Amino acid sequence: MAKGTKSEDVALILAKIPQEERNKVKEVTVDLADSMERIVRLAFPNATIINDRFHVQQLVSEGVQEVRIVFRKEAIREENEKIKQARENKERYYPFVYENGDTKKQLLARSRYLLFKPKSKWNDHQLERSKILFKEFPEIKSVYDLSMMFRSCYENSRTRQEAKNSLDKWYKKVAEKKNDSLAVAAESIRLHEETILNYFPDRSTNAAAESFNAKLKNFRTVVRGVVDKKFHLFRVAKLYA
Repeated sequence: MAKGTKSEDVALILAKIPQEERNKVKEVTVDLADSMERIVRLAFPNATIINDRFHVQQLVSEGVQEVRIVFRKEAIREENEKIKQARENKERYYPFVYENGDTKKQLLARSRYLLFKPKSKWNDHQLERSKILFKEFPEIKSVYDLSMMFRSCYENSRTRQEAKNSLDKWYKKVAEKKNDSLAVAAESIRLHEETILNYFPDRSTNAAAESFNAKLKNFRTVVRGVVDKKFHLFRVAKLYA
């Protein structure tokens, strides 16, 4: 167990594994952190580095959410001003309500999860909400469509070259839309493109490791931290081994 993610410290621990064994590692899936790539290059010189699909897609999804959050903050400010004005006029404020029962502020807050999903996975309430959202905020629809286009790069590409061609088309679309949030995500993806494309030959992912890591973090929270490291590892082995 290594404390922190400082590349030199983690690499020293991994160096305790015989070099011959470490040379057998063919690929390692990591997030987009430069420290993780450095650890792999130091400890596993023969391994191909793959940027995990989940973390790459998350980068684009966060860009979409940034746009939603900007509009939500504007809606909150707008509502606050109307409430103040109503109070000054000694009137009661009644916000405008859309046909699904949401106010503008609620519409933007409750749309968070549907923007992570493709349309095929929306339930009836999300479908109804999305129609109102995209009509009222076409910019959100624009970035959502771009995020789904990026998702299709992963779902429909079967080779590195197919993925490369899809990404090039996506970069062009992002540039045309001139949205700062997705432009930043696109630039980061372009800089990591080589290791992102390494995903496609075998479609390797660290989803199982991420799931296990989430369980460990949850267990650590339940027991309110770790005091005795050896006993903690003993309990982890008994529960999850």
